[in-house]
Amino acid sequence: MTANTDTAERHAPASSETPVTADQMIARAEAMVPELIERQAETEARGFYAEDTHERFARNGFYRILVPRRYGGHELGIDTFFRVCVTLARGCGSTGWMFGLGTSHGQVAASIFGERAQEEMFAGGDFICPGTAIPRGTAVPAAGGGWTVNGTWPYCSGSPYGTHFMGHAMLPAEDGKPPTQLLFVAPRSQWERLDDWGQQLGMRGSGSHGITMENVHIPPHLGLPGVQLVQYDATAGTPGRTLHGNPEYGGGPLSFINFLNCSIMVGMAQGALDAYEHLLRERTTLVPPVVPRYLDPDYQVWYGEAVGMIGTAEAALMNGVQQWHDAAVRGPSAVTPDLDLRLSAISRHVATIAWSAVDQIILPTAGSSAIKHGERLERVWRDLSTLRTHAGLSILLPTIAMRELAKSVVS
Repeated sequence: MTANTDTAERHAPASSETPVTADQMIARAEAMVPELIERQAETEARGFYAEDTHERFARNGFYRILVPRRYGGHELGIDTFFRVCVTLARGCGSTGWMFGLGTSHGQVAASIFGERAQEEMFAGGDFICPGTAIPRGTAVPAAGGGWTVNGTWPYCSGSPYGTHFMGHAMLPAEDGKPPTQLLFVAPRSQWERLDDWGQQLGMRGSGSHGITMENVHIPPHLGLPGVQLVQYDATAGTPGRTLHGNPEYGGGPLSFINFLNCSIMVGMAQGALDAYEHLLRERTTLVPPVVPRYLDPDYQVWYGEAVGMIGTAEAALMNGVQQWHDAAVRGPSAVTPDLDLRLSAISRHVATIAWSAVDQIILPTAGSSAIKHGERLERVWRDLSTLRTHAGLSILLPTIAMRELAKSVVS
């Protein structure tokens, strides 16, 4: 079942805006934070952010931050993109996640797909491409070339306003070898969004609906057989680095994805800190001497600890992003799988610190009245708790990625 909110056809083919700076883009995101806070309840009830919010994002140029300039994008880089993600998540975690997961694949598409594919994918200007790294369904070679794809992919965040979908399907085994994966991109006309999101504990407004495809033809230029996104090796260079002359279109994909996940956690932790600061100003201590909480030495310590932890998480995130950028500038040989894993390890601890600041300091000392249904802190805690169950953050990153990092160093 689909809703009637899909708006891919209404996107302008190219931006007529005067080139915008990174600071201007971040300021536009900051200006939207009060509105996103105010509309959190309706976003949860709907299951995704409102169409007028989506249209404002489009006018602000958010959907073009990672799109190459040659296709009407702003090409502002991942630093700006992640700062916008942090800022939007500070206002509403669901909105930040839906935006980030829907838009981030512009970086992937501009990096690893060829020129013909990019001309098609970015023809609409705005690029919103939900995706999943978990392979589902099947891809069978088609008679005239390309593949016929069938399957259903859950948790496709950003799908309500998606212009494309990026997924993995299993190719049949050949010559006694195990089956491989096909990484593909399908335009909006080739898939349906399911009405299957909104009942989770948190992140209810993240637009993480499932996507289904039936007998869809994927032409050769929109499919990459044998490619698994998080294992993509960029050390030999990428089509995007060559095509656009921008080294960031040749950076490590695994750490980029982990930076994205952690940027939303940092933003939500900042939102929790904002709510906590409000409580310190508005509420008093429980026992004499009864004073505003912000004047109490214990609350001052707790607040200072939370500020330091969340600031540390943000600093580590942005330092990791800078290392990622510097390696890309040095050249393909510097974008090693080892570096990708090391930066992913930083991401793991960014997420842990952000979560700990909220779960161990802010939430226990805020009091039970601060987590009544509908309170901002209650919603942030639910969103963070749910994001902690994301397979990439809770299972794959702490286990497989850390083992592979150790093996790459001590083997």
